[in-house]
Amino acid sequence: MEDFYQHIYRKQLEAQDMPSNARIASWAMHVLHLLFPERGSLHFDSAEEVRQAFDEAREELLELLQKTKACSHCNNERIADEFFVGLPAIYEVMLTDAEAIMQGDPAAQSLREVIRTYPGFTAICIYRLAHELWVHGVPLIPRILTEHAHSKTGIDIHPGARIGRYLYIDHGTGLVIGETCIIGDHVKLYQGVTLGALSVEKNMANTQRHPVIEDHVIIYAGATILGGQTVIGHHSVVGGNVWLTSSIDPYTTVYHQPNSKFIDSKPIA
Repeated sequence: MEDFYQHIYRKQLEAQDMPSNARIASWAMHVLHLLFPERGSLHFDSAEEVRQAFDEAREELLELLQKTKACSHCNNERIADEFFVGLPAIYEVMLTDAEAIMQGDPAAQSLREVIRTYPGFTAICIYRLAHELWVHGVPLIPRILTEHAHSKTGIDIHPGARIGRYLYIDHGTGLVIGETCIIGDHVKLYQGVTLGALSVEKNMANTQRHPVIEDHVIIYAGATILGGQTVIGHHSVVGGNVWLTSSIDPYTTVYHQPNSKFIDSKPIA
């Protein structure tokens, strides 16, 4: 047992300076609140104070990158700089996601309501921050961010997925979007949708394993679409509970044919 205790102790020494998952997630949520003040209680008296707040967030990102020790070869200064230089463009894409939800959900009363309360919008935003770090080659932190969003919203989006503008997620609970999934613009996804991979070997990790969803596609609740060779053509509709492992052409509608039985349960007079 002594060897076991020594082993755990050495691991503890290696990890003691690393930031916790909670702190990494807190940084991302802080950035989200800076971008969307309607989500929190931040108050600034000038644009200069706003600039200082973003500068501080940049310094915190740099510290997180250095302390996670997940990437010995990364230029963390460059990554932190480029992330925040690119943040205005990420913000503009986030606004398209909010607009897609606002226009697509009759229950949405305002953009403020969407931004502040909709779990789909929160999950999309955290994904977009994580994806930016992912494309810069940052390991670990992007997964920590999207798994935090997953735990809070029930929406599981891998940071490696490539997602276009105006993504609309309605409800979203149980939604899964895999690592190599490609999603176009103006796509609508409902709860319980899985955009996943067929069972593959580990050596296929760097191949296209998840489906391609082209522009203006609607995928209803509980649908499962699998495979890296599966392409859902633009302007198609995939109905609830459909299972697809092959491509469909643009402007196609696919429905699941239920086998439902109805029993007359009226009381006997």
